[in-house]
Amino acid sequence: MGWETVYEKWTADANLDLDLKKQLDTIAQDPSKLEDCFYTNLEFGTGGMRGEIGPGTNRLNIYTIRKASEGLARYIVNAGEDAVKRGVVIAHDPRHFSAEFTLEAAKTLGAHGIKTYIFDALRPTPVLSFAVRFLNAFSGIVITASHNPPQYNGYKVYNEFGGQLPPAEADEVIRYVASVEDELSVKVGNEEELKASGLLEVVGAKVDQAYQDKVKTLSLNPETIQKVGSDLKIVYTPLHGTSYHPIVNGLKNWGFTNVTVVKEQAEPDPEFSTVKSPNPEEHAAFKIAIDYGKKLDADLLIGTDPDSDRLGVAVKNDQGEYEVLTGNQTGAVLLNYLLTQKKEKGLLPNNGVVVKTIVTSEIGRTIAAAFGIPTIDTLTGFKFIGEKIHEYELSGKYSFLFGYEESYGYLIGSFVRDKDAVQAALFACEAAAYFKSQGKSFYDALQDVFKTYGYFEEGLESLTLKGISGKEEINSIMNDFRTQPPTEVANVPVAFIEDYKKSETTDVAQKAVSTIDLPVSNVLKYKLSDGSWFCLRPSGTEPKIKFYFGVKGSDAADRDKKFNALKTAVMDRVHGLVSK
Repeated sequence: MGWETVYEKWTADANLDLDLKKQLDTIAQDPSKLEDCFYTNLEFGTGGMRGEIGPGTNRLNIYTIRKASEGLARYIVNAGEDAVKRGVVIAHDPRHFSAEFTLEAAKTLGAHGIKTYIFDALRPTPVLSFAVRFLNAFSGIVITASHNPPQYNGYKVYNEFGGQLPPAEADEVIRYVASVEDELSVKVGNEEELKASGLLEVVGAKVDQAYQDKVKTLSLNPETIQKVGSDLKIVYTPLHGTSYHPIVNGLKNWGFTNVTVVKEQAEPDPEFSTVKSPNPEEHAAFKIAIDYGKKLDADLLIGTDPDSDRLGVAVKNDQGEYEVLTGNQTGAVLLNYLLTQKKEKGLLPNNGVVVKTIVTSEIGRTIAAAFGIPTIDTLTGFKFIGEKIHEYELSGKYSFLFGYEESYGYLIGSFVRDKDAVQAALFACEAAAYFKSQGKSFYDALQDVFKTYGYFEEGLESLTLKGISGKEEINSIMNDFRTQPPTEVANVPVAFIEDYKKSETTDVAQKAVSTIDLPVSNVLKYKLSDGSWFCLRPSGTEPKIKFYFGVKGSDAADRDKKFNALKTAVMDRVHGLVSK
């Protein structure tokens, strides 16, 4: 069926949502825009779905939300009566139509007799993850596009253990979603009738309190906070997202009283009007917070993305200027603080483990090894870390200590199974308080980590390539590197090639091939003979391809030289391919 046929089916539907009909009318004479709206179905992948809001099968709207929810409903019904009774918890961020999409999902599930819980207002993603297990639900949904631009929204599905669906479960849900042939004819229940019957229940304060109680158990030095908690100057920006109340209340519960919230960014705002991108990974997102920091001479600036699963940290450097740390740097400081304090207090388990992704810095492995703790690698995506936590919980092989990824995602307490900016923010503030009690700053602690474990540096470049042609260009880049792998980069020989699509590692010198025991994924990683590495990974949720880089130098100057040479060499090749 061509896109024109699908478009005609939509416009011929007498019950089509009036707003969507009006939007289609405005582009009726623009075939290229219509094609982009209808040429494909918005992909429901292993991470759920994410896309621009608007009319058509390739957009987020009430009909594509219903289709996804219908597929999930069929999956739940097939799982049995207990799954139907336990039901689904749904949370949402402040984006355009997030509340409406939440209700559409709930009404679709309700039409199948599936119990559904929705929150009384927006909530962070980690609170949803916690709530799934707290309410003994069978599944969870978060309506969010995380840190994407305002025109985007998304739909993420969680399993009964509070983690995003791992590949096997995701594949099954994907099959059910794909079996929904007509998104326009999906049946939905009536909101008031569902509430009256008990199939739709609104939750809030009880879940929040239980979550905060768990988060407080993560504190390792409450007595230190009592001593310096009023002196540590904290500036916090929610970046117009979901975490104002969870983090402000959490800081108060932990004993921090010198907290200033960036008022311009405190209220939820679907346009994220004060920032170009509501992403703490983007240093520009900290601009207003840094202005606050300068006025207040703050010790620590913290920022969270709209659904509050990512935490950014900014601290004063040696020149007295506020510097936004990378996710790898913040993770290294938090991990070192965690392991040091647990060891001092005799709380370090004999079978402890750290879990990170394949594109996260090797400094974490180096730190953990110094404490006799192994580090396990997973594919990119925190769902794989959550899956490992569940696996170790069942087997007893390891006790989870810390999980993180370079993209500003951290987890300390396993009562959540996704990255959690709330617990990470509070833990970072406690670490800063401890360092302050020792006469040091958070930045000083980072320099101590480098001096002790090595001068590591990592970075990320990405190319956004939209539409059909963009997808083809991304495939072309991956194919070029896969079929014509570099033998050296920046005059450094390639030692190992890891192809996660083929599930194999090639030892270049020995010409030996071994198996990678991870799920299949379209990812390439090249390890160089000096310990440097780079990785290519198409995004699963955005029209992007990402390039990751990592080096270790003998000192700061050597590190920076190696990093710049590596990144330049790789990106020169990439840009050459794109410009062809």
